[in-house]
Amino acid sequence: MQVFTTISRIIITCHKWLSPALQSEVTALGFQIKRSFQTGVELEGTVSDCIRLNLNLRCASQVMYSLKSFNCDHPDALYQNLVTIPWEKMLTPDGYFTVTSNVFHPTIQTNLFANLRVKDAIVDRMRNETGKRPSTGSEPTGAVVYLFWKHDEAEIFLDTSGETLAKHGYRKLPGKAPMLEALAAATILSTKWNRNSPFINPMCGSGTLAIEAALIATNRVPGLLRTAYAFMHIIGYEVNMYESEKLKIEEQVKEIQGWKIIASDRSEQAIGIAKINAAAAKVDHLIDFEICDFEKTSIPEAAGGVIMFNPEYGERLGDEIELNATYARMGDFLKNRCKGYTGYVFTGNLDLAKKIRLKPSRRIEFFNATIDCRLLEYELYAGSKREDLMKKADIS
Repeated sequence: MQVFTTISRIIITCHKWLSPALQSEVTALGFQIKRSFQTGVELEGTVSDCIRLNLNLRCASQVMYSLKSFNCDHPDALYQNLVTIPWEKMLTPDGYFTVTSNVFHPTIQTNLFANLRVKDAIVDRMRNETGKRPSTGSEPTGAVVYLFWKHDEAEIFLDTSGETLAKHGYRKLPGKAPMLEALAAATILSTKWNRNSPFINPMCGSGTLAIEAALIATNRVPGLLRTAYAFMHIIGYEVNMYESEKLKIEEQVKEIQGWKIIASDRSEQAIGIAKINAAAAKVDHLIDFEICDFEKTSIPEAAGGVIMFNPEYGERLGDEIELNATYARMGDFLKNRCKGYTGYVFTGNLDLAKKIRLKPSRRIEFFNATIDCRLLEYELYAGSKREDLMKKADIS
C-alpha cells in the first residue's frame, strides 16, 4: 500500500469544541471537508497531504489516515482483520511502533488489551512476511497505529502526528494553570481581531495567549517549532517531502509593522516565564511585557484592537469570594479604559462573569480540560452605542 500517494479517509481530531476553528484552518489550506463533528473533521487525502496538515494546523490534536474499516464483535475478529493488512509495506522490520486506541465494546475491559491484540497482529504479519519483527512500546517516538472500535464497527489508522499537535513546542516553563496552546489559538481565531490592530492580554500568566496572538499575526505555524512526526517513520517517506513543506511555511512568515502585542501580569515570576516561552517561540521581540496590575496595563489609542482576559475561575470558596472583586474591576477596566476595543473574557465560571456587569454580544462555548467554559465578547463603544454605530455608518 503506497500510503503517500493513495487517497483515503483522513480524520483530524481536536479537543472538544475546537472543531469550528479547526474547520476554518483546514478549509484555508484548500482542503474540502466532508464532515465536521464536536472533536474533529473528516476529509480525504494521502499521507503526503497529512504532512502539510501536521505542519500547519494550530487547533488539531492528531491527523489520522485510515487503513481499513470493518465489522468487529470480538478481539479474535480484530486480530483476524488486522493480520491481513500489508504492514510490511508501511512499517520497517527493524523499526519501532506504538499502538493507541479508543475502544467501546463489552469484550474489552481495558484499552491495553485491545492494543495488545493490534500489536500481535502487526508483529505476526511482519514476522511471517519479512522474518523479522519491529519493537514496540508506549512512547510515540516512531510509527503510531491507532484503533477506533465502537460497538460492532472498527477502524484502524496510521496516526501521522505521534506526539499531540495541541502542544506547540515553545512552552519551556508552564507557569500556573497554563492554557493549552491549541485552545488559546482557537479562542483567538474566534475573536474579531484583524491581526493588524493591538492585541492586549492583561493577567497574561505564562504568556500563552499573547504568544499565540504573535504567532497568528505573523503567520508562524506550529511546524516551524517541531522536527519530529510519526509520518517520518512510514515506508515511502522521503525527507524532501517534509523539507518542501517546511520551506513553504518559512517563506510565509511576515513581521508586524508599527505596533506590538502587550501582555501584563502583576507577578514578576509569571512575566519571567512568559518571556522565556516567547523567546522559545521566536516572538519575544513582538510582545511588550509589563509587570503591573491589570488596571495599569498600557492601552494604545488605536481603534479596532482586542483586549483578552483569561482570569482564574475560583475552584475554592475563598478564591471565588476574592475573585468577585477582581471580575468587577475587570468590568470597570473594560468600560472605562478600553473604549473602541472589543473585549473578551475566557472563563469557566459564569456566576463570576456576572460581576463584570457588561452584556456580552456573543458567548462561544469551549472546554478547558473538563471545565465547560465560555469566551464572552463585549463591544466597548468609544462613545455611546448610538454615536458609535452612526460613525461606522458614515465611514461605510
